[in-house]
Amino acid sequence: MTFKELALSRYSVRKYKDTPVEREKLNIILETGRIAPTAANKQPQRILAVTGAEGLKKIDASTPCRNGAPAVFIVCYDTNLCWVRKADDAKSGEIDASIVTTQLMYQAVELGLGTLWVMHFDPAVLVKEFNIPENLVPAAILMLGYPGDDASPADRHGERAPLEKTVFWEKVD
Repeated sequence: MTFKELALSRYSVRKYKDTPVEREKLNIILETGRIAPTAANKQPQRILAVTGAEGLKKIDASTPCRNGAPAVFIVCYDTNLCWVRKADDAKSGEIDASIVTTQLMYQAVELGLGTLWVMHFDPAVLVKEFNIPENLVPAAILMLGYPGDDASPADRHGERAPLEKTVFWEKVD
């Protein structure tokens, strides 16, 4: 399968089978996230992998979007390790975490899993429930699991703006 075919096959899964994800697959996914590019190779990502019932209840307290996923990655970045752009002091953390999350997501799909990238969560709940230190900022939650038999892409999944609406050559029109 080409990367484009993989990307086209990926969709946001909102219904999962009640089947645990094998630790071997989770480790493959996490390794793929570990090798993701980050600004100046600072590697500020810190991932909390959650598969136990108690931890999943804590996830449910922070978001209504787990949809029965049996595995969850909380992708954080360490503010002490981010690269900082000198021109405006912007930190790379959210971008780095997004790159890592993207690689986690596509690796999971290649392994036959479904994912849902979630931004709709309460970070304060995650910090409290998982005792996340102040220097780690939760940037995204990635739900993982085997898609339910009747799982399907949302109606809007295939809607994409044409390139001429999203890409500009040489100047912004």
